[in-house]
Amino acid sequence: QVQLVESEGGLVQPGGSLRLSCAASGSIFSIYSMGWYRQAPGKQRELVANITSGGTTDYADSVKGRFTISRDNAKNTVYLQMNSLKPEDTAVYYCNAEGVVLVATPRRLRGDYWGQGTQVVVSS
Repeated sequence: QVQLVESEGGLVQPGGSLRLSCAASGSIFSIYSMGWYRQAPGKQRELVANITSGGTTDYADSVKGRFTISRDNAKNTVYLQMNSLKPEDTAVYYCNAEGVVLVATPRRLRGDYWGQGTQVVVSS
């Protein structure tokens, strides 16, 4: 019922920039929070950043000052601008939508959804 479609990641040199986007589609009435998680090989999935419908943001300490999350509520789209990329940012990045309320559905039945993941490699 809800699909999250992420933009392509890619190969970036250290110090470079990359912008990810994720659009949620379906019979969506509202989304509480949208964000990005990442998972590097051999590591657990971790929060990178998220943003609520009201604009409140949260960032992992490792990306503060380098990454910026933003959101277009009208388009149900979230963006992640990644600057000053480091090799340790290499991971599969997953889009997340939390607290999704569907049209004509009780709020108590809100759900969470994930994108398919997009690979980001930071290497020279």
